[in-house]
Amino acid sequence: MNYLAATLHILAATLTDRAEATLATGLGRNPKPGEDHVPDRGAVTMEMVIWAVAIIGIVGIVVAAITSYVTSKAGSIR
Repeated sequence: MNYLAATLHILAATLTDRAEATLATGLGRNPKPGEDHVPDRGAVTMEMVIWAVAIIGIVGIVVAAITSYVTSKAGSIR
């Protein structure tokens, strides 16, 4: 039980330190938190998601083609 309490205490301390550091640097960069200086902030993330979906689709097509080729050749083996 003490191990769990110690682990949770360390986790809480780490998260608190990270939150304080993030807030300190965030307020230093943007003095007016209500105003967003970058209107297309999520555009890069969406682009990466679209590329990932496209690559997964291409890999799926290639795997399906190779599987069908191997299956058709395996049927001709006597």
